[in-house]
Amino acid sequence: MQRLLELRFPARPRELKAMREALRDQVLASGCSEATTADIVMAIDEACQNVIRHAYGPQRAGDIVLEVDRDGDCLVFRLTDFAPRIDPERVRPRHLDDVRPGGLGTHLIREAMDSAEFVEPPPGCGNLLRMVKRIG
Repeated sequence: MQRLLELRFPARPRELKAMREALRDQVLASGCSEATTADIVMAIDEACQNVIRHAYGPQRAGDIVLEVDRDGDCLVFRLTDFAPRIDPERVRPRHLDDVRPGGLGTHLIREAMDSAEFVEPPPGCGNLLRMVKRIG
């Protein structure tokens, strides 16, 4: 496995632009098309926004760590936070026929990635979302 990117940044919306730019550069350099890259960047951005809004919430400050590795013909993304643990069973996309603002981030992540799952985080961390995208 080859590490392509590791970023640690404050969990604030204004920090996401720099993350998106660095992520985009690395995903393109790994051989993904513009369309696939745009989908990946959108999915990771949505996941980061969910961490900011739901894991940390308005009363907590903390960091997000994004790691991107190449494992054969797959890109592996790990998004780690230091917020209180969430119940992964409660993280579900809402039905698409439920037309209202918000709530589509989980759906977008699952559509863009080949897999997305919460896994056991390292000690001292809150949540770890592991996402995989095949690039072959």
